[in-house]
Amino acid sequence: MPTPNNGLITETNRQYYEGAQGFIVTSGATEFTTTFNTDLVFGSWDPNEINYALNNFKLYTSPNGAPGTFQEYVLDYQVDGNTIIIDSPALANGTYVVVQLKILDGGNYGDRDAYGNTVEENYGSYAYISLNDIINNFIVAYVGTGKLISDVKRTDVIFHAKRAMQEFSYDTLKSIKSQELSIPHSLSVVLPQDYVNYVKMSWIDTYGLKHPIYPVNGLTTNPYENPIQDQRGVPIQDNFNNNVEGDSLTEERWDTNHLFPQIDEVTGLNNYWYDGDNWVQDRFYGGLYGIDPQYANVNGYFSINDRENKISFSSNLVGKLIVLEYISDGLAYDLDSRVPKMAEEAMYAYILHAIISHRVSSPEYLVRRLQQDKSAKLRNAKIRLSNIKLEEITQVFRGKSKWIKH
Repeated sequence: MPTPNNGLITETNRQYYEGAQGFIVTSGATEFTTTFNTDLVFGSWDPNEINYALNNFKLYTSPNGAPGTFQEYVLDYQVDGNTIIIDSPALANGTYVVVQLKILDGGNYGDRDAYGNTVEENYGSYAYISLNDIINNFIVAYVGTGKLISDVKRTDVIFHAKRAMQEFSYDTLKSIKSQELSIPHSLSVVLPQDYVNYVKMSWIDTYGLKHPIYPVNGLTTNPYENPIQDQRGVPIQDNFNNNVEGDSLTEERWDTNHLFPQIDEVTGLNNYWYDGDNWVQDRFYGGLYGIDPQYANVNGYFSINDRENKISFSSNLVGKLIVLEYISDGLAYDLDSRVPKMAEEAMYAYILHAIISHRVSSPEYLVRRLQQDKSAKLRNAKIRLSNIKLEEITQVFRGKSKWIKH
């Protein structure tokens, strides 16, 4: 029987902020079980072993617990789940043992060398619940004798929970991720591993301000295939009967064009524009003979290259620092994926409706009722997660009396 998550805080302040948990050896104890929200990751106890770098924690001991007396414990020990087992030699009674998760500025014990980001990754975790806990809670609360679902396989619940996570990630959950990247001379960067769709692209100036970059909007394209042709225009095949592929001339011409302004890093303004014959100050494509709104953009363009699974950029963005904001489906890390607690009830409603509606014997009135319940709770989750603050809206509307000039 799965154990439900009761949503209570289980970490002490010391565990949460410092990532440290202490024990005192009594009666020759050799096993110490940690209660962090973060599971221990163990590679090796020996600092000379390459797998030692996999550890997300370090173990320290002190004879009396006084500051400055803690030393890293580098003798043989094992880890079983979240339990540390010290083999030999046995620690004396009264010895202080501290488990220190890795932290950005080093640990508070020993020689402060427990560097990493394990502790920081746990910050703010109370606002979320793991997908695995969602599944366990659902089985405990909704499956059994006298409940809507008398029996269901755990694999079925996992499937529908993952589908719920994917659907919610597209328009409900806070599943927008971002990466800070630099544009190389190749003018393309690889799509993130968990990329589903882009949200926004911006380049960052020397003041840290965002300047939006827009998609090409039909200005150019990235051909999916580039077959080499003979003199009659027929694609040429290799010894394996496949078309011989060449480089894209369309992309090459796009990369080397002079249609767009070179952006000044300090002012964020364009310096010049090439009209085919001369360099013209403060102009951009579409602006010579009256602006075409869809091309009224001095910040550059990007396109999704589906052939190479990369993002391509216009030539004026080479060397620029950009921030890519994109949507993930929320399942990149499987059942460790996190669900905001404000959407927890909507997840249960989605899974319940999905299971009942896929059963042949389910009465239609029950399916409709659960569908309405699912829609209502999803709508509530969207409102809760929209994070609307009245004071922030009021601040925006304080400028409503200003005249807008056309």
